[in-house]
Amino acid sequence: MGDERKQAHKRYAYRPHPDARAHEPARHRVVVVGAGPVGLTAALDLARRGVPVVLLDEDDKLSAGSRAICFAKRTLEIWDRLGVGRRMVEKGVSWQVGRVFLGADEVWRFDLLPEPGHGRPAFINLQQYHAEEFLVEAALREPLLDLRWQSKVTALSPQADGARLRVATPEGEYDLHADWVLACDGSRSPLRAMLGQQPQGRIFRDRFLIADIRMQAPFPPERWFWFDPPFHPGQSVLLHRQPDDTWRVDFQLGWDADPKEAVKPENVRPLLHALLGDAARFELVWTSVYTFACERMARFRHGRVIFAGDAAHRVSPFGARGANSGVQDADNLAWKLQRVLQGWAGESLLDSYAHEREAAADENILHSSRATDFISPKSEISLLFRNTVLKLARHHDFARSLVNSGRLSTPAVYRDSPLNTPDQHAYAGCAEPGACAPDAPVQVRGQPGWWLQQLDGRFVLAVFCMGQAPLPGDTRDWLRALDADPRGARVVLVRPAGAPPCDTALATVVDIEGRLAERYDMAQGGAYLIRPDQHVAARWRALDARAVAAALARAACATEEPAWTH
Repeated sequence: MGDERKQAHKRYAYRPHPDARAHEPARHRVVVVGAGPVGLTAALDLARRGVPVVLLDEDDKLSAGSRAICFAKRTLEIWDRLGVGRRMVEKGVSWQVGRVFLGADEVWRFDLLPEPGHGRPAFINLQQYHAEEFLVEAALREPLLDLRWQSKVTALSPQADGARLRVATPEGEYDLHADWVLACDGSRSPLRAMLGQQPQGRIFRDRFLIADIRMQAPFPPERWFWFDPPFHPGQSVLLHRQPDDTWRVDFQLGWDADPKEAVKPENVRPLLHALLGDAARFELVWTSVYTFACERMARFRHGRVIFAGDAAHRVSPFGARGANSGVQDADNLAWKLQRVLQGWAGESLLDSYAHEREAAADENILHSSRATDFISPKSEISLLFRNTVLKLARHHDFARSLVNSGRLSTPAVYRDSPLNTPDQHAYAGCAEPGACAPDAPVQVRGQPGWWLQQLDGRFVLAVFCMGQAPLPGDTRDWLRALDADPRGARVVLVRPAGAPPCDTALATVVDIEGRLAERYDMAQGGAYLIRPDQHVAARWRALDARAVAAALARAACATEEPAWTH
């Protein structure tokens, strides 16, 4: 039996909970609704930060079929911090090259990770049920994470100090109270409807068929996209390799296609034979027809109820921006909620979640809408523009930048975030305030490693000790105090290969290839303040305790002055 059918038959048992028999609704600090990749990531992150969390899901099994399969480098880096990234990469198919065809001819080839020196690949292809399984297994190991299957939220009543939820289970209904509710319950979000909220955007009048097939094939692990291929004229086709000799093929069908007829094997097989040849041998694993929309809620935060993932925003599948942006929502939210719950930050920190992720959703919707308009033009002029661009792309670089088979997911840069401290100097490279911290190879205690592995979920102050001199005594003292303060920042000293240690009491990494200093445009005495979600908060050419304190207070929405500044 293949992995798909094993996963489809796997069930997670419902277990009666004392909350269901309590005379008064039990109170929980955080309740996450929806155990898909986004809800699991959020719950796992909170639990690993010491926050007790209840995770409710109405089902008792993993997703069926491949669904979201393209997980981006940034998502893998987030999952690395949560202890599941390596397993995802080991199971998945790594890739970074995409090829675009017009008819039978290749018109463009692109590389999503053209430079070396990164710990994770540009993308992996991994069926969503595998990703969910790895996340569920990690969740079940967390003592602070209470995962409850077959627990459907049927009512949500916001209150000043949280929300009351009605939960339906096989043994009946019960109520519970949550200080905070994270709604990760998907694109049809019942919780969103319970609050009377509706997303706004565009619904695209087109249909696509997904066919997961198992076969032996010589195709490389690349993304292949055809416009108007001879085997499916007038439409588009996308091919991806998945683990376990499984391949994902997406066929554009047009709006008038009958979804029920389209998934019948006698209608799917001719499409696949046209692509693969009459002699091709394959097994149909899963088929589905989808339509899509690009839309989002007006606001992601509604008092103590916060929306993430498809519940908050939705995009077309072209560009792999759905699940990836949802996981990044969870990454952005968990550390902020932790600090608010600990009393270290005001609720304005949670407002920054909405500010940053609503802007990220707008960016994703813009890219996704443009890709869909290019793939599925609805006027003769649009079709003429697309085909002209594709023909010119064979020979002209300027036209290749206009080819849009889906701009692949990249992490949002929070340039306008209220948490950023503006630069006071000019810098080269991409590590600006609001951007994700770039990775690079480093050496830690004599062993090879990666820079992002040193960013452990706290604020991190990276101090570049690129010369031979030790740290001055007063600088060393306040850095040690900052490092020891749980509300402060972990201090990591960066030194070049062959240089003596700057301070043996503080964590140190060796920039063995010089890529870290290059990517961060840093020299002796410079520093970066990096947030718990690995986005840059501030940077300086020279260390200054007051500047660091002010930037940290701004990025953390701190409620009081930290002890280390006294």
